[in-house]
Amino acid sequence: MRSAPGEFEIIRDYFADAPIGEGVVLGVGDDCALLQPPAGALLATSVDTLVADRHFPASADPAAIAARALRVNLSDLAAMNAQPLWFTLALTLPHSDAAWLQKFADGLLQTAKAYGVSLVGGDTTCGPLSITIQVTGSSVKPLRRDGARIGDAVYVSGELGAAAAALPVVLGQKLAGEPDRDAAERAYYFPEPQLATAAAIGDIASSALDISDGLLADLGHICAASGVSADIDLHALPVAPLARQLAGERALELAASGGDDYQLCFTVPQEQVATLEKLGLDAVCIGTIVEGQGEVHAWLDGERWFPEAAGYEHF
Repeated sequence: MRSAPGEFEIIRDYFADAPIGEGVVLGVGDDCALLQPPAGALLATSVDTLVADRHFPASADPAAIAARALRVNLSDLAAMNAQPLWFTLALTLPHSDAAWLQKFADGLLQTAKAYGVSLVGGDTTCGPLSITIQVTGSSVKPLRRDGARIGDAVYVSGELGAAAAALPVVLGQKLAGEPDRDAAERAYYFPEPQLATAAAIGDIASSALDISDGLLADLGHICAASGVSADIDLHALPVAPLARQLAGERALELAASGGDDYQLCFTVPQEQVATLEKLGLDAVCIGTIVEGQGEVHAWLDGERWFPEAAGYEHF
């Protein structure tokens, strides 16, 4: 194999043999994919772009980059209670490198296999390193952002703050002590899309989204879409042990506003709380939906608390 494969060689040698899953009539290699949607289900689709040295270090392990790129997109499907079906990949490379491509393809296709999602097409081009993935899933009962109502309980599906606390380690910044690099990289590059949790709460949750830009900022999107506000008890946040280990006193702030955890934040009507608790999930109640117009009120020891940063913004 050439050390610098061209566009069509990249498709043929690294991605054309991707496993073909359910509903794929024609996959990689033609002008379009031909796909058969599941009967009786809505299609949910989302697209995300990861840019080198903004969302990940350009020098990072290509397999880890690929895993993160697909996992964060699958998290959007989880937020809507959609089961993954297919994805496309647009890969922009500064130069063609066979060794890099092989590791990237391995990481991407291993992740796809783990979540039962099929690569069905895409594009390659030359330019600054970036990865754009569009995912498509099917949903019979989608969860939206605009369903929260006054009195609903607010939940998160698991621990928060690990990925934000891990970022300085991932970026190679000097920290006090000897941080666990392997644990930090797992937290940042291998978030777990909460697909099973979404399926479990699909019949009882009133709204949901995934936590990508920070809990307080993302919960604010639910509140704005639903025309309500929220009261949050910061002592109730399930702060990840890794966040406490790496960030110390800042762990709580990172859990509240750091982002990149890709847990779900969701609301549940009070009459459904008992049903939720019987499911045996790791979900933790952190607050209540109240009257208002899109504000999130964070409380710590009876006083309003304001983070140093409201959440990640791209511009």
